[in-house]
Amino acid sequence: MLDGRYMRVLNIDLSSGKIDIEDREDLYEYLGGLGLATKLLEENLRCDLDPLAPEQPIILSIGLLSTIYPVVTKMVYMFRSPLTGNLGESYAGGRAALALRYAGYDAVVISGKAERPVYLVIGPQVVHIRKADPLWGTGVEEAGRYLRELEPGRGFRSTLRIGQAGEKLVKFAGVNVDTYRHFGRLGGGAVFGSKNLKAIVIHGDRHYPIPKEVFKNYKEVYQEIYEKVTETDLMEKYHDLGTPVNILRLNAMNALPTRNLQSSTFDYAEELSGEAFAQHNLVRQVACIGCPVGCIHLALHRHRFGEPQEWESTVMSYDHEPIFALGTFLGMTTRSDFLALLEKIEGYGLDAISTGVLLGWATEAFKRGLIDEDLLGTRLEFGCLDGYLTVVDNLVKISNHLYRAMAEGTEFAARQYGGLEFAMTLGKHEMTGYHTGYGAAFGQAVGLRHSHLDNAGYSFDQSEDYEEGEWLVDSILEEEKLRCLTNCLIVCLFARKVYDVETITKAYRAIGLNVSQEQLIELGERIYAAKLRIKEKLGFDFRELRFPRRFFETPSLHGQLSEEKMLSLLDLFLKKVEKIKNKHNLERQPGQ
Repeated sequence: MLDGRYMRVLNIDLSSGKIDIEDREDLYEYLGGLGLATKLLEENLRCDLDPLAPEQPIILSIGLLSTIYPVVTKMVYMFRSPLTGNLGESYAGGRAALALRYAGYDAVVISGKAERPVYLVIGPQVVHIRKADPLWGTGVEEAGRYLRELEPGRGFRSTLRIGQAGEKLVKFAGVNVDTYRHFGRLGGGAVFGSKNLKAIVIHGDRHYPIPKEVFKNYKEVYQEIYEKVTETDLMEKYHDLGTPVNILRLNAMNALPTRNLQSSTFDYAEELSGEAFAQHNLVRQVACIGCPVGCIHLALHRHRFGEPQEWESTVMSYDHEPIFALGTFLGMTTRSDFLALLEKIEGYGLDAISTGVLLGWATEAFKRGLIDEDLLGTRLEFGCLDGYLTVVDNLVKISNHLYRAMAEGTEFAARQYGGLEFAMTLGKHEMTGYHTGYGAAFGQAVGLRHSHLDNAGYSFDQSEDYEEGEWLVDSILEEEKLRCLTNCLIVCLFARKVYDVETITKAYRAIGLNVSQEQLIELGERIYAAKLRIKEKLGFDFRELRFPRRFFETPSLHGQLSEEKMLSLLDLFLKKVEKIKNKHNLERQPGQ
């Protein structure tokens, strides 16, 4: 907490209804955020049980610096992923971090399973477990609207909720946060659903003033960071076109995954570009609470729902990854078709990237005769919207054994029906929107949650200093350890160049926490080692990683990739990871 050297943890058992609060002095050294969440996950995780077993925990956490510095806006959600069976880790902005801070908690641990659907209300004075039977079966938007009207705390309230996909335990369902943000990837929404937990509403009114004795220093550091954010070009692109600026850039680099990565360029890239969205669809930009950037770009989608002139307008957020997954990867040729598919997927509470990559596999599998029209209930062809809308509906209904397999994720479906060589997953997690070279594929594969956000391997592919081999492996490994530190704050990763280690050290010291750069770097490595330990307990082995053949067939920014070279990178990486494990093997385990 900001007012003492301890971490306040709220524990909620949905099976018994028991609620208690712990002030954990022993966890203060992890500084909140990812460090705190990792330790709580390690304490509460049941490695011997299924990811969706009632005993498995939901861990939500914020950092010591949440709400008090610019762009420190995120909450982390950690869990055992039902998609991969391994480490689940996701981040969301919006108002979630602010609300939990004002409610008076550093972390929330939720276990058990309610007998009937419920939602939680977490406030500064009391925690309620409320009946949610009327909400069960509703989409993300309807559930959010109901909860906003019913529960207090407007302006200082965050609403986390799942759609029908999470209720049906689709293993890549996400959690919607405040309409335009998400705990995406890895199936956190299914973990909510497995507990009969429809939503969490968090609100608060507590106040944590900066102590007078450090306020002057704090104000100076705050202003320095604010000026970096607003008056330099470090975050300029995120405000301007946002991440969709990548569409044309990657297309020009021969690095934009297209039609299930059968190609790395797209003839209709301009139609789906950030420039086109800004000119034709952008209606406004908004920001997470505590961020002056405004990177959330909102598009207007108009579509006819009746004759002769009945139209509906929907506003939804867009960025590079959904445009890749539901646009270029599926060969969509119009923004209108992309937005229609995005609206369907968002409404159900599915992860957009995983769904798009799954649809890419299904389209090619259908074309090759591995799955047929009777099973799908439709025909699939790249660029044809109607078939995809039907498949998404059937996926959430889980209408037959094919859709049961697809609800398990792309890797599982391909192992059941074939096409593993073009099922674009890394570590059982669907690929992201970069085919830049070894860094992109290798970085996601070895990332501890198998995400491009773990270490940004794709960015090293684009570096002027790019070298295959030890330079690339070292760069990816050091960046991942650094992000373990950054995610203790928890800063938005768009601001990662603003919050270098020197600035992070200044920020902590300005509120009276005397830490050194060396201590912070060491903490990042300790958290990385703890996550390695969790993955090993869950049965993960880097040597069993699979790289789909398609990665080596389709040219990238760095030309044709070699599987032999990719595996040599993995061998080099394993040697370096072994040194980290040996260094930290004496760290005290929970309960010892």
